[in-house]
Amino acid sequence: MNYIYVGIGDYVVSRDSEVVIRTMALGSCVAIIIRDLKTNLVTLGHIALPDSSINARRALEKPASFADTGIHAMLTDLRLAGYSGNGSLEVKLAGGASILDPNNTFNIGKRNLLAIRRCLWQHKLGAIAEHVGGNISRNVSVEVATGKTIIASPGKGSWIL
Repeated sequence: MNYIYVGIGDYVVSRDSEVVIRTMALGSCVAIIIRDLKTNLVTLGHIALPDSSINARRALEKPASFADTGIHAMLTDLRLAGYSGNGSLEVKLAGGASILDPNNTFNIGKRNLLAIRRCLWQHKLGAIAEHVGGNISRNVSVEVATGKTIIASPGKGSWIL
């Protein structure tokens, strides 16, 4: 297997059946996994913040830094890679925790999830599976060949989403 690692504010699109896409250390950030069941295209994005209006330059340079520009970029690149818009997308979400904000002062994880869901709904999409919230860090791996999504958390083990 070949591994492609996705950093904060990045995303990857692949249809290579030998690839596993991974992102690490999701705290308040959210991993969005979108898979086209007909073409086996998979994209995974590591979204850091809810709204690009706070930094338009960053949104242009790294659109997946934000929910609104990230989801748009991911769907655009899926279409460029061969997704025909035939309604065969499945979406999974992981992350959105409250790790460094015990008093929920900023609620970045919760705000990220709300913004992501709102953006997905605008595209007539919704998640079929989620492992979100709480106060744990998560790592996410997606096998492009099968769409199998594995969540792991240090000291907590791993499980299939």
